[in-house]
Order: sequence, then C-alpha cells, then structure tokens
Amino acid sequence: MSVSLTVNGTRHELDVEPEMPLLWVIRDELGLTGTKFGCGIAACGACTVHVDGVAMRSCVTPVEAVDGARITTIEALAEASGAAEGELSALQAAWVAKQVPQCGYCQSGMLMAVSALLAENPQPTDEDIDAAITNVCRCGTYPRVRAAIRTVTSA
Repeated sequence: MSVSLTVNGTRHELDVEPEMPLLWVIRDELGLTGTKFGCGIAACGACTVHVDGVAMRSCVTPVEAVDGARITTIEALAEASGAAEGELSALQAAWVAKQVPQCGYCQSGMLMAVSALLAENPQPTDEDIDAAITNVCRCGTYPRVRAAIRTVTSA
C-alpha cells in the first residue's frame, strides 16, 4: 500500500503494509530513532508523536490510519515550536534546567505529550497535567517534569 505522510515537514511516499505501526515507519523506514519503543500496547507513551498536532501513541497506530497526516517527531520539536535552528525549544530548555531526564528513555515521548498539552492549554493546572500526561517514567522524575512545565507556563 502506498502511504503519504509529511514527517517533520518533509513529504514521504512509502510502500508499506497498511497495518504497520506508525512507530516502525518512523524508525525503520525513515530512520528517525528519537521516538522510542516501550511497551507496544500504548500504555507507556515512549512512542508519542504529534499527528496533525495531537499527541498520539505511534506503537498502536496503523500507518493507514494516518495516511495524508502531518507527523512531528522529537527530532523536529524545537523547530515546530518556533525555536531557531540548532536551538532548544523553551520546553526542552526547561527540561535541561530542571534536570528532568534520568535514564532518558521515556523523555522523547514525555516531551511530545507535554508540548501537545501546552499547545492546547498554555496554563494547565496540576489536574490538567495529571489527566493529559499519562506517560510512564520508570525513574520517577514526575516532580521534575511538573517543575519544568511550571517553568514554561510561568514565563
């Protein structure tokens, strides 16, 4: 099946199986390895990307379901948020300043989920954050995630 996707601003025509998860298209077909495989059942959020601006778990999203969509991965998060080339987005800079990553494995998905939340709700309450950010961080950096979010939302 031929699928058309715009990933990080570049249009791709791909000949892949329609049920292939978007995650494997991103990683294996396009070579963008920042999006991680965690659980394969959409429970952990390591594979979160933006599909037409909406945070989506790519490990369970068949590529046929996003044919024609605009996909943003962690590789283009800074650019998508308006940061200058080679610069971090404000959210990524807050992530560094608050030392959010520990092992780092979940961080690309966490950043994608948080950036989608902030695009929709620039001043989320703690309850909004808890409802929207269901990504799993096995290192337990949730207090630092919230602190980074607060850094960006209080600016």
